Amino acid sequence: MRTLFTLSSSRFRRGPLTSVGILVAGALAAYQLAQYVISGDFAGLAYVGLATLGGLIVIGTVNNWRGGVYLFLTWLLFEDFARKFLGNNMAIYFAKDFLALVVFICFLAAYRRRKMTTFRPPFLVPLLIFIWFGALQVFNPASTSIWYGLMGFKMFFYYVPLVFIGYALLNSEVELRRFFTVNLVLALIIVSLGVAQSILGPSFLNPAVQAEDLRALSNLYRVAPVSGTFAYRPTSIFVSAGRYANFIAVAWPLVLGFSGYLLLHHKRGRALAFIVVTVTAGGAFLTASRGSFMWGMINALATSVAFIWGAPWRQGEALRALRAMQRVGVGIGLAIALLFITYPDALLSRLAIYQETLTPNSPYSELTYRGWDYPVQNFLAAFNYERWPYGYGIGTTSLGTQYVARIFGAQRLGVGVESGYGALVVEMGIGGLVLWIVMSLSILVSAWRVVKRLKGSPLFPVGFVIFWYAFFLLFPATFGGIMAYEDFLLNAYLWLLLGILFRLPTILLSEQSAANTPAAQPQRQWVG
Repeated sequence: MRTLFTLSSSRFRRGPLTSVGILVAGALAAYQLAQYVISGDFAGLAYVGLATLGGLIVIGTVNNWRGGVYLFLTWLLFEDFARKFLGNNMAIYFAKDFLALVVFICFLAAYRRRKMTTFRPPFLVPLLIFIWFGALQVFNPASTSIWYGLMGFKMFFYYVPLVFIGYALLNSEVELRRFFTVNLVLALIIVSLGVAQSILGPSFLNPAVQAEDLRALSNLYRVAPVSGTFAYRPTSIFVSAGRYANFIAVAWPLVLGFSGYLLLHHKRGRALAFIVVTVTAGGAFLTASRGSFMWGMINALATSVAFIWGAPWRQGEALRALRAMQRVGVGIGLAIALLFITYPDALLSRLAIYQETLTPNSPYSELTYRGWDYPVQNFLAAFNYERWPYGYGIGTTSLGTQYVARIFGAQRLGVGVESGYGALVVEMGIGGLVLWIVMSLSILVSAWRVVKRLKGSPLFPVGFVIFWYAFFLLFPATFGGIMAYEDFLLNAYLWLLLGILFRLPTILLSEQSAANTPAAQPQRQWVG
């Protein structure tokens, strides 16, 4: 105790001004918080709390960039919850970009100190060419403001450095389990809240008075054309039903992949994974989003077939995989049965919507039209614009153009189509579309080579779902609409997961080397 007092006293003597400054800042902060409480200004109190939380995240990231990645992802997921209760404040919206910048800087500093390894992505050349072309499109003469270009460039490329961070983050199998366990817990929280909101309605998790920009996004209903039943499209903690559906598009393959890994390699954590699988499946069904429902089934089918193909058959793991899939199917069935018993209206209304709008024998089926005809029509409509060979500039049809027009007074061009490939043509011309396809194919080809190397190992399910997610986002999701790729949540996870994918073979070799090390010799732990 005396030693601790001596150390504290010596530190105070060495930096009295710093200590006094901390005391004064703490006193002022306490006084300001008291004023907010006394005046009943809980919005101001919330801003102070968010600023404090952001400062703590910055400090934590500076001390440990790996921990900063998890803090950044948590902020990324829960940012919308603060936005919709605080009037869609743009400072909150851009806070994640500042936190990402802190992570980038701390990672670069650690790399310069040679405290981690990095890699050269096999698709680096096509990616750099596309980035270079996007930078040129910032200055497209048809664009009415450079702010459109800067915003579009940020949406397309700001999170690309996460591919290097994802590679360096997973320096061991322990870190791999930590990453997916954290994401499983976050998914369980978010989807559980979404399930509750699907049943309770928009009054749950939404403020009584919402910002004008968000009001329509969080009060959407889907109506069955034959029976006339309607269902609320939940937003969970997000500002819109679409972003919640996008989150499920990320969470569902991650949950399936990590569950497959645990099945083949670890018993610890299987119960949590089983719970998250059933909850996420129920959440996808209750979204009343036909895309989320259909892709949920497609993802489940594709991953099931892939897991059986990639399982180590010589060890008899394929049979275990089949049995585990049966248990998951039974678990999902029991969850749906429980929902039917407790809240039949919530279940039957969604079922009616899917049946009346997706089954081929329904007179109001939109499966073919929405799945193919509509996006193709929108893609071809991009060539009706006179500048389709060279575009109107990156960002001119992107998400957030309304904010650029409002904040900077920029004139809106009034161009755009719903097809994502068509939006690439409108923004960057036919050359932008070609470069996008070349980059996407390069990513998928190199990713598939990694997946084939993992075949027969416990890491195969994780590798396959990352490859499948990249395929989903870069091709069908973006073909349907550019909003999928420009959603910061989908975008950030894409690049982070790609880095993780290319690190998996190294982790596999490290595990095999440790397993082959004689027990009498001390095992060497691989450090990235």
